Amino acid sequence: MPSVPPFPTAWGPAMTNDIDEAVDWEGREVSCEACPHRDPPGSGRCALKHACVQDRYARRIERFFAWNPALAGEYLAHPYFEVRALAAKFADVFQLPPLLADPDETVRWSAVQRLPRGYLLLLRNDPHREVRIRVASLIQGMELSPMIRDPDYSVRIMAARRVPAGLLPLMMADGEAEVRRVVASRIEGDGLYRMAGDEDAEVRLAAVRRLEDAELARFRNDPDWRVRYEAARRVPPGALFDMREDPDDMVRDFVLARIAQEGPELPGGNVVAFRARAGQQSSRRR
Repeated sequence: MPSVPPFPTAWGPAMTNDIDEAVDWEGREVSCEACPHRDPPGSGRCALKHACVQDRYARRIERFFAWNPALAGEYLAHPYFEVRALAAKFADVFQLPPLLADPDETVRWSAVQRLPRGYLLLLRNDPHREVRIRVASLIQGMELSPMIRDPDYSVRIMAARRVPAGLLPLMMADGEAEVRRVVASRIEGDGLYRMAGDEDAEVRLAAVRRLEDAELARFRNDPDWRVRYEAARRVPPGALFDMREDPDDMVRDFVLARIAQEGPELPGGNVVAFRARAGQQSSRRR
């Protein structure tokens, strides 16, 4: 085997731990005799088990194109998707647009990464969810608007993280709680208050954590102990009175500890004052 010239890549020079076989993408043994790129030993264009476009291993294919970038354009229609995807990294960029319609998502993504950014928009409706997730992670602003209705919730999660705030109200009623949790973590104004009343406890919790302390009293009786605990942690002291008998031990113990720590004269509205207001409200009801 000819000596392999060093090539400055992430793999380093010659790799001594490569797999000790040379088979093509259909499982047949690679034959240098039939290869059109066979060169005299030491020419540096290819090397069996190291840099070979006929091999099925991606590192060897990529190394071949790194050594021979001018040949990449000849392999953009190769039947093996790895060859097409790796050739797209080295071929002339003007040859790449047709690859956005390639049947394999790896090839489509390999091509679009080298094309002008506007080509990403063509993949917002790509049939493969992973491609659409990646697109949603890269495009900006209103370009994301079609993706808030994507059929895959993972795509919508990525969109919810990055869409302009003005689009978040359109995602408040998303069918997936995980998407709504992201919305609740970003939305402002009336939308935040509405998310605090969501049917899913974790969505409510995400919203409640962003509310002002003075707005948490209405969550003292929330069905979920985590929301009540967040309320107990931050409500004005005077609002703790009604939480002393919370059904959850952790919430109840925290409430009693806060009362004991802050004492009978609680700043910002003490328990006595809260009792008085409650009594006045009861009298008005009667």
